[in-house]
Amino acid sequence: MWNLIFWIICLLINSGLLAIVFYALLCLTDLEVDQMDPFVATANINRWILLEFALQAALSILLLFTGHWILFLAAVPLTCYHAMLFIRRQHLIDVTEVFRNLNTDKKRRMIKLGVYMIFFTICVFRIGAGILSLFNSEELDIHSSFFEF
Repeated sequence: MWNLIFWIICLLINSGLLAIVFYALLCLTDLEVDQMDPFVATANINRWILLEFALQAALSILLLFTGHWILFLAAVPLTCYHAMLFIRRQHLIDVTEVFRNLNTDKKRRMIKLGVYMIFFTICVFRIGAGILSLFNSEELDIHSSFFEF
């Protein structure tokens, strides 16, 4: 049962990460086609960056402390990249250079979106496996209690 709860928490964290990155990509695309003001776009994106970094760090720490080593090793590079950006103070988008870095920002966020989609798929698969193992476990013996009158 705890394994299922763990994967549901990971799915919720990953859903938040997917939403943040997708929203940032949407803002950058709107900025590119001149449907959004650069000040508004950068303010909207910068508002969510620290939450994205915190959620990614929480996911990595959660994977580390629960012993999911392979997934932890897969999540560490992105967490280290976020830490590097934060330490160098390059994590926020500058209004004056937003158009100069637009394509690279979009590419970075597309890569992040791909990584988060892979983690999302793994979480959904593990939740399904957890539900199946819960129904097959001896703790929840539905076969014997169902046929007894």
